[in-house]
Amino acid sequence: MSCDPPGMTKIAVLGTGDVGKAIASKLVSLGHEVRLGSRTDGNEASERWAADQGEGASVGTFADAAAFGEMVFLATSGVHTFTVAKGIVEEVGRKILVDVTNPLDFSQGFPPALSVCNKDSLAEQIQRALPEARVIKTLNTVHNSLMIAPRRISGDHQIFVSGNDADAKAEVSELLQTFGWRAHEILDLGDVTTARGTEMWLPLWVRLFAKFGTGDFNITLTRVDDAD
Repeated sequence: MSCDPPGMTKIAVLGTGDVGKAIASKLVSLGHEVRLGSRTDGNEASERWAADQGEGASVGTFADAAAFGEMVFLATSGVHTFTVAKGIVEEVGRKILVDVTNPLDFSQGFPPALSVCNKDSLAEQIQRALPEARVIKTLNTVHNSLMIAPRRISGDHQIFVSGNDADAKAEVSELLQTFGWRAHEILDLGDVTTARGTEMWLPLWVRLFAKFGTGDFNITLTRVDDAD
């Protein structure tokens, strides 16, 4: 598969936190037109981001951005994600919606609990809220610094994709390669229900983050067939 940038040029990123801004900035640097969406118009954080990025960057509400983008990245806080998804049904339609969120609940402090797990996932809730959208879960298993610069870690390491639409997964995988992910590092787990597994990795991830004091780590899969 080619690593040339996909033909799509207009991409929405919903969420003005570190994850949303990191992804949005990477997309602008790759030559895409990017609209960063926030809950309210005139959000100061998103306005500063657009000013720093210059041409190709714009801002708006969640609905404005979702209507603008040919692809939509959902990068909101997990506790707010389902509400945001329900509010952009018409704007998203049948577009690809890349879900990078995790259902982390910090209401009782650290370590966070999962607000949904085992028999459901946040990705599945989003897919039910936007039944026509092609929801693809990916990038949620790594720190935002690695999402957009995987070569910070030497050697091969894995990123996962889950979703019901094979063509959408292929398109998202192609975009991930422009971020620096190698084709053989991108592992298609299957339909959207497989996102339960990647979301349930987060309780261990946050403990590893606390131990190491950095997010520069990831999963490397070694199988018996791969051994010497």
